[in-house]
Amino acid sequence: MKRRGLLVALVIVSLVLASGAGSTVSAQEPKTFTLRMQSSLPPGDPMFDHASAFAQRVQAMSGGRLKIEMLPAGTIVPAFEVLDATNRRVIDGAHTAVIYWVGKHRAAAAFYGTFSFGMDWFDFLGWLYEGGGFELYQDWYRNVLKTNIVAIPAWFVPGQPLGWFKKPITKWEDLKGLKLRIPGIAGEALREAGMAIVTLPGGEIVPAAERGVIDAAEWAGPIFDMRLGLHNIFKYYYLAGMHDPIAENEILINKDVWDRLPTDLQEIVKVAATEVSFRWLLRIFRQNASALKELQEKHGVKVEIVPREINLKIMEALDRLAEKEAAKDPFFKKVLESQKAYASLVVPARRRLIPSYEFAADHYWPR
Repeated sequence: MKRRGLLVALVIVSLVLASGAGSTVSAQEPKTFTLRMQSSLPPGDPMFDHASAFAQRVQAMSGGRLKIEMLPAGTIVPAFEVLDATNRRVIDGAHTAVIYWVGKHRAAAAFYGTFSFGMDWFDFLGWLYEGGGFELYQDWYRNVLKTNIVAIPAWFVPGQPLGWFKKPITKWEDLKGLKLRIPGIAGEALREAGMAIVTLPGGEIVPAAERGVIDAAEWAGPIFDMRLGLHNIFKYYYLAGMHDPIAENEILINKDVWDRLPTDLQEIVKVAATEVSFRWLLRIFRQNASALKELQEKHGVKVEIVPREINLKIMEALDRLAEKEAAKDPFFKKVLESQKAYASLVVPARRRLIPSYEFAADHYWPR
């Protein structure tokens, strides 16, 4: 009887241990998260391609623990309302352009890279990550805009064309009276030439041009503009403008959503944003080159470089606007002084350390 009782007891203990082991395995199963995010870009635009690639990379790097449902512009809210929607948690996050918030606070133009002080996109990244820019960027969202948002620098569109025109422009005076689609403080600089400035999201540019609401348009670059269909309306294309030399953009995530993510998933989001943006930019350089060739050879677009006089006038107007805003707003002044201090160190050094791009380019590919 004692042996039978002992056997029964051992069986019961084994069953309890097995049940406990099963519970332990279940408790250790990784928790998954899904974020619903919306872009300010329309489907089919290469910038929305970046949004999709970012979502895919996050899912792959997290082993499926973090999934991002990335929606195109207008799916839940209009393109220019994704910041407020993220703040209110109508959506969990956004893929957008910081310049769209210049109406909320003028420092948006500085974080976009409008006032470059000679920096290119690579230098600007240096300021963000090595020159105190990232901390100012978070401070701006948290304490100036008073939002509950974590902002992550993402995709750049450097060296944007001044845009598309129906006739040649050779001097500053040729811009007078034209209705140009362009956002931000860059548009204010061009108002000094007598232009009428219209701000529209990307998906509305072509319909506006077809209706005559605008008679010139600035977007992003050859591959972006060709996919949008601007070459079907305009035939004069002016490259290498100084109105938006850097164009930094962003991933926004509601801070309550962010704080619920485990630390490793937060790091995956940050690393994915940087890695995908870098690889995407390399792809864009190649795609822009191919698109430029197609625009000229297949579609008969007349491609020109922005006249030096116009670029100088734009830079002078931006300098005046920067000085004016800095006098009015201490935070704007703080950001601008930080950028200028970094540029004063890095830009002169780079000019001495690295041969100019034109030096070797002119040797192998003279204009």
